[in-house]
Amino acid sequence: MTTAFVAAITTASATATAAEPLPGITPRAETPVLHDDDAGGNADADDPAIWRNTADPARSLVIATAKEGGLRAYDLDARPVQSVAAPPAQGPDDAPGRFNNVDLVRGLKLSSGAADLAVTSDRGHDKLRFYRIDRDRSGGPLTDVTDPAAPRVFSADQDEVNEQRTAYGLATWQDKASGRSYALVSQRERTGVALLELLPASGGKVTYRKVRTLDLPSSFRLPNGTTWSPCAEPGELPQVEGMVVDPANGTLYAGQEDVGIWRMRADLTGTPELVDKVREYGVPGVYDEETEECEAGADPGYGGKRITADVEGLTLVHEEDGDGYLLASSQGDNTFAAYDRELSDRNEYEGGFRVTPAGGALDGSEECDGAAALNEPLGSKYPNGLLVVQDGHDAPGDGDRPATNFKFVDLGKVMKTLDD
Repeated sequence: MTTAFVAAITTASATATAAEPLPGITPRAETPVLHDDDAGGNADADDPAIWRNTADPARSLVIATAKEGGLRAYDLDARPVQSVAAPPAQGPDDAPGRFNNVDLVRGLKLSSGAADLAVTSDRGHDKLRFYRIDRDRSGGPLTDVTDPAAPRVFSADQDEVNEQRTAYGLATWQDKASGRSYALVSQRERTGVALLELLPASGGKVTYRKVRTLDLPSSFRLPNGTTWSPCAEPGELPQVEGMVVDPANGTLYAGQEDVGIWRMRADLTGTPELVDKVREYGVPGVYDEETEECEAGADPGYGGKRITADVEGLTLVHEEDGDGYLLASSQGDNTFAAYDRELSDRNEYEGGFRVTPAGGALDGSEECDGAAALNEPLGSKYPNGLLVVQDGHDAPGDGDRPATNFKFVDLGKVMKTLDD
């Protein structure tokens, strides 16, 4: 999450929300709370992925990042199945491993045979990490198969890694034409996105090579002839985190947090197009060193109407007829926006919803960082598919301790809400 605007923009967002209330959908389950403090192992829920067990869908898994807390695997009751620690720091003055985003690759051909993989961005080391998924392995379903010689993604050396302008957002993609598998990785505090080809290494390990990079804009020409850049801490550019690739047509959707949602070719060729803008687009701001916040100026009215910065977790809902939705977390107002998946409809807005409390012990989702949807039957618990969303403020919590987790939502409820 980046520094947010205050004052005028907060008021404007609240007014827009009050004028157009969105329907609420309650979760069915939640994972145990994670605490981002020393006692909790600095574990902070961030981004989920859903792995479907084709042999027994009821025994599918949700695999999710916990930042310095590593990686978690949960069953469909939201119970922990395995916890994988992030790698330690290289040296006493270096950053520890920090898993930011996760996605899946099906059937990657390794030297030991084809395997399903969980791929995660390790922001602390500026690398990708790979975990083979074997549901019935006695030690837990996840096994680290990262090649020790895998290169850094953006940094030339450890000094650059320690600046933490490193691997951040992540989406995987399997190119139908070539059969090759890729990861698209964004850079923290920069606008860059890198395309990495995933490759087998010796001993059943996995590595990658950089194919190309693309830099999204950091400043924008407004209709009144002025140039605007989102307000941020000095030296920071508007970064991308949430990303997803539509496998049907190789389209990458990327959420530039303080700007909006971009659509582009997943091979990073061609010209990106802005699908929708955040409400704060074009609003001037001045960073206050004392408060570490941006004080917003007058809104010139150039922003969008559906999403409030930050735009975060992006995920796709596929339907059998080729239709479906692109879902985006509108973190600033605790909502989710749905866009038509079909390019012929230019990803037009289709509606939105909130994930609201199901009761005192099961709250909703606030300031959602990551989301994952799977529109396939997952046994008797989720016969209509599953949506998993991060909750940035789990309640009732534990005093003043930072508390996060993941909510499991019946995707059938989401589809009914959007189709009504």
